[in-house]
Amino acid sequence: MTNQAAEVAKRRTFAIISHPDAGKTTITEKLLLMGKAIAVAGTVKSRKSDRHATSDWMEMEKQRGISITTSVMQFPYREHMI
Repeated sequence: MTNQAAEVAKRRTFAIISHPDAGKTTITEKLLLMGKAIAVAGTVKSRKSDRHATSDWMEMEKQRGISITTSVMQFPYREHMI
């Protein structure tokens, strides 16, 4: 197996798609936390919190406590790239 083929074989790709307020950002934060890509999960819809969701990077998302944009993230987990 070539090096490129080995790297491709390690990849695991998926998307989280659902209606508004179904918990997409919350599950994304939990996946990042459980995969040790982040040390502390951010909060959703907590305007008073200084800790925002990792995937909510736009200032409007942070201010309003909503997710507006699509975010692509990756992290290593059990010898795979998620």
